[in-house]
Amino acid sequence: MRIVADTVRCEGHGLCADTAPEVYDLDDEALVVLLHDPVPAELERKAEAGARVCPVAALRVEA
Repeated sequence: MRIVADTVRCEGHGLCADTAPEVYDLDDEALVVLLHDPVPAELERKAEAGARVCPVAALRVEA
């Protein structure tokens, strides 16, 4: 699976990184950074959880 990040939409809340720090990080401008592409199978549930908590829907899960 892949995560697609819309960095224009990202507001840097950091909930994704708080929920799944193995998958998401924030850069110096507080924009989401994806740590894996594709997401390893063992991190898929974490990646999905991190995408769900984004308050501005800047993260999309692709199979």
